[in-house]
Amino acid sequence: MPPDGTGTSPLRAPGVKDVASAAGVSLGTVSNVLNRPDRVSAGTRSRVEQAMADLGFVRNESARQLRAGRSRVLAYVVLDAGNPFFTDVAGGIEGAAEAAGLAVFLCNSDQRAARERDYLDHLEQQRVQGILVTPVDPDSPVLTEVASRGTPVVVVDRVRHDDRLCSVGVDDRHGGRVAIEHLVDLGHQRVAFVGGPRDLGQVRDRLAGAREAWAAAGLPEADLTTVGTSALTVAEGRAAGDRLAGVPRSRRPTAAFCANDLLALGLLQQAIAGGHRVPEELAIVGYDDIEFAAAAAVPLTSVRQPRRELGRTATDLLLAETTETDHVHRQVLFTPELVARTSTLG
Repeated sequence: MPPDGTGTSPLRAPGVKDVASAAGVSLGTVSNVLNRPDRVSAGTRSRVEQAMADLGFVRNESARQLRAGRSRVLAYVVLDAGNPFFTDVAGGIEGAAEAAGLAVFLCNSDQRAARERDYLDHLEQQRVQGILVTPVDPDSPVLTEVASRGTPVVVVDRVRHDDRLCSVGVDDRHGGRVAIEHLVDLGHQRVAFVGGPRDLGQVRDRLAGAREAWAAAGLPEADLTTVGTSALTVAEGRAAGDRLAGVPRSRRPTAAFCANDLLALGLLQQAIAGGHRVPEELAIVGYDDIEFAAAAAVPLTSVRQPRRELGRTATDLLLAETTETDHVHRQVLFTPELVARTSTLG
């Protein structure tokens, strides 16, 4: 007897046997309607579909996938779901997956390696067809371990330093160089790099590119200052703006290159709130060129990444790996470009 003492059996979801009985057909006919509808006459197919609708039948996709040995689901483990950049990357993944008749699970590691490992473990247990991941550490052995056990893994928006996995990334050193070259061409001789934490590969590479361009311009190393942040967020950008505002005017940077657009937008907010003119007193360059960059109160100059193309390309590589018997891992590297707007040009 059930816990409520009513003596009735708990409700169960209708199965294929119920559909077959209601439609007056065999189990094989119901299976054909679900999997090979072209083999069933229009009249019989209509009767089976009506029985499904009347019963509220929902296909058990998990059971079907278990029998077939392959899931119809991909997963994307995103680094920071709160960053619109990754939303656009996910949009590219979703579009490519949809075209292939697949669904996408989205998981947010929130820049935590332990949480990323937990998601990878769960997804592997769920037998997803493949995993796309923007990892905390692109060279983490956990990624290759998952792939070695049979679940294809593609690294997104990161550069791998070996050929054991496919990866799709952006040349962030080049992005850092073009940002600083732009500011130097405008005559700036004191510039701040705003970004962190340094254990993120993109931050390191963008700063390295900035330093290369600064040195190539023959400017004193001390005049390219760094303002570290604990995260790549608007709030951290505002905090960095407060710190820059406290520097004596004679030494204060006249421009800032931010490691992403969220930092740049926070810095822009603080500058405007503090009565500082942008770009006359502080020119600002962001990175990613998210949609909000062009729509800011002062349209933001930014280094543009091909966000959706990153997602589409990564998904194409993943799907190729699941179908090709002689698949060769590829490392695709896109070149970012600077989009100049009012925050530096006035």
